[in-house]
Amino acid sequence: MSKLVSNIVFTKNRPLQLDAYLESLRRYFSSELIQTYVIYKVELFEKEYEQLFRRYSDCIVIRESDFYGDFLRLLKDISTKYILFGIDDVVYFDSVDFDIIEECFDEFPSEIFGFSLRHSCEIITGGDSIEEFSVSGQTLYKFSWKDGKTDLTNYPFDLCATIYPTALIKRIINSVSSNNPVIKKLFSPVSALIKVLGKIISARSILKSFGYFYSPNTLESWNCRWCQNNSSKLPAWIYFQKVIASAIQVNMVNISTDNEFDDSDEYTVEVLADKYNQGYRLDIDFIANYKPVSTHCGVESFNLRLKDEE
Repeated sequence: MSKLVSNIVFTKNRPLQLDAYLESLRRYFSSELIQTYVIYKVELFEKEYEQLFRRYSDCIVIRESDFYGDFLRLLKDISTKYILFGIDDVVYFDSVDFDIIEECFDEFPSEIFGFSLRHSCEIITGGDSIEEFSVSGQTLYKFSWKDGKTDLTNYPFDLCATIYPTALIKRIINSVSSNNPVIKKLFSPVSALIKVLGKIISARSILKSFGYFYSPNTLESWNCRWCQNNSSKLPAWIYFQKVIASAIQVNMVNISTDNEFDDSDEYTVEVLADKYNQGYRLDIDFIANYKPVSTHCGVESFNLRLKDEE
């Protein structure tokens, strides 16, 4: 059976948290449907990551050397119908019938931008209009991101548990990035010119002007901004059924974009890597029993247990 979804996950310095992402994804979605790719920035804890990758040997691991180039090469080779992005601090705690998701894309191809796995009617509280509808007897919901009244609902392109048509993602990425071959060579994130100019003026501003994202955060934010500025060219609706995934933010590994998180010495990347070596894992059963009710949560959902405990 051919895969239907390419799941692209980004990770850096979080082996214990990536383990929880992969384990929870495997628990709630069939591996026959999803091929997972991990774009892995090698920095700390290489031994722990190697242990993890041996356990999840069905994942295809790309060791990051040039984020922009690595991502584009992967995207070019993807031929599945859908793409699902993931960040290593996301955890799944429930499932949605994938047949229903595919039926939505098949029935409403001109209006559906993506199917979110992290929205619910209770989460959308900013006065946005939510429409209820039915597909194959199941109740679903949708809202227009173009009319979104909050940062949550006016943010169509995200790397946190939304399923998109692959063709749409490729169109957005190709629209954001300069396709001029000379520009590509001179102004890529790893070019000699950028390294020199970066000592004089902001390399970030240069890269942004050409759409050359250089991290997961800039991939998300710059492409999302393009969508917001070119909304007339894109489908308007985000579909959802219930929240089944949440980002459990207990530490930070990338500071290119401001994020709120629980800043605790108990959960630094060093402490958690040590816990991983000791055999501790994130307690997915605990999260499933006390399901988060928001797109992001903190230490209240971060419960560790020894992997050989019953």
